[in-house]
Amino acid sequence: MPRSMAQMVVVYALALAATGFALEWLQYKYFTKVYSIEIYVVAIALGFAALGIWIGNRLTVQKPRAPFDRNVAALQSLGISERELEVLEALAGGQSNKEIARTLAISPNTVKTHIARLYAKLQVSGRVRAIEEARSLHLIP
Repeated sequence: MPRSMAQMVVVYALALAATGFALEWLQYKYFTKVYSIEIYVVAIALGFAALGIWIGNRLTVQKPRAPFDRNVAALQSLGISERELEVLEALAGGQSNKEIARTLAISPNTVKTHIARLYAKLQVSGRVRAIEEARSLHLIP
């Protein structure tokens, strides 16, 4: 490509870029003029959201969790076996009887037996109450 042609291409490219920039700038100016109230409302909303998050983080003190200390005395006094404790932990994890059986490599009927014994030992009548009671006694985290 001859030098004069290259210069002409560069000049036209710069002119085209300047024109494109000018058009975009004019569109931005038009946009900010037409939608100025909406832009301000969004800016204020974002500011308040950021302020709320910052204040929320400042006001809510997040205490580090202490390591779980199992109440061995309660386990012994209630007579809960290691296997029953494993079933109780699986219950707290939200597993179904079949999932517990699969995890512990026992039959679903054995799981039902362990759960029934846990209900009797904890003196409760359902899964949720058993988990709540076990947590209040510090048997499970």
